[in-house]
Amino acid sequence: MSEQVVLGLGANVGDRLETLAAAVHAIHDLDGVAVTDVSAVYETPPWPPADDPRSVSQEPYYNLALAAVTSLEPLALLDELQLLERAFGRDRSREVRWGPRTLDIDVLLFGTREIEQPRLQVPHPRIAERTFVLVPMFEILPGGELPDGRRLSRLLTALAPIEDIEMVVRLEDLPGRRFERPEGPSAPSASFTRPRFDTGEQP
Repeated sequence: MSEQVVLGLGANVGDRLETLAAAVHAIHDLDGVAVTDVSAVYETPPWPPADDPRSVSQEPYYNLALAAVTSLEPLALLDELQLLERAFGRDRSREVRWGPRTLDIDVLLFGTREIEQPRLQVPHPRIAERTFVLVPMFEILPGGELPDGRRLSRLLTALAPIEDIEMVVRLEDLPGRRFERPEGPSAPSASFTRPRFDTGEQP
């Protein structure tokens, strides 16, 4: 049985855009995972904010959110995503908390599950605090809500005014990339019932 998941991706080391584009394709190629929608890429300041004593001096991030369906269990999916992070150069054993990342992949939602384990907390515990998570999430789930019933639109409203976040590009607009997101009334809903990610295969 497949479940819907929402992942948040971020990068602020190296070629951020190329990293995110390649990571989306790599996630889609995982056994038991199919990407169904991808948000635009947004540039945001690092988190925590510069005036927070926990902040670390680093470059701005590129962030996006993607929706997928998976037949993997949560920890199995997490293992696969952390292997991808490592393949893109992330070394968790040497990194600073909230420091620079070649690639960061967070499991934001896993169906309607609420998971509280040492390695994985879902929904991600800081969704409501982070515009760089909520803005791309809201793009792909405009009517979405958390398992406790809180709507993404209300969480965004609570963070207003929303500043320091800028859309950079849509991956489907990059030369040589095949990401198609239907627009307008003909677009499928955000219910994950129809694929919205172009794999290049003919129907």
